[in-house]
Amino acid sequence: MKFDRKTYPEYTKRHAPRSPTAKNTFLAFVTGGCICAAGQGLKESYLVLTGDEKTSGTLVSVTLIFLSCLFTSLGLYDRLAKHAGAGTLVPITGFANACMSPALDNKSEGWISGLGAKTFIISGPVILYGTAAGVIYGVVLWILGLIGAK
Repeated sequence: MKFDRKTYPEYTKRHAPRSPTAKNTFLAFVTGGCICAAGQGLKESYLVLTGDEKTSGTLVSVTLIFLSCLFTSLGLYDRLAKHAGAGTLVPITGFANACMSPALDNKSEGWISGLGAKTFIISGPVILYGTAAGVIYGVVLWILGLIGAK
């Protein structure tokens, strides 16, 4: 069969497996909700222990990052993501997983060229463009404030 710009999309549409969208959406929602509920449970526990809102929030972040890195290194996070999909991308745990995975994949290259260089290979662009967008939005808001358009 000869493919051109018109026949190839039709061919792929016919032969691509159907995605169970409703099931995937439900699993992502439940998984993300469970991760967030666990975070809230941790926060309430830390709040009882410390009595300080700010400290308990920091401890929750540190705990979730640690657990995400631990589960990634044990291969559990990837197994969960295989079934739960986007639900595992809850910001702090997904970001920790995105930093940890390339580092583990390249650990055989050594501490500098493997772990050090590859840790931020996926999350680096997110940090870069997120920071750049924050600066641009801040400048725009500052200019709007100067001209009185708030």
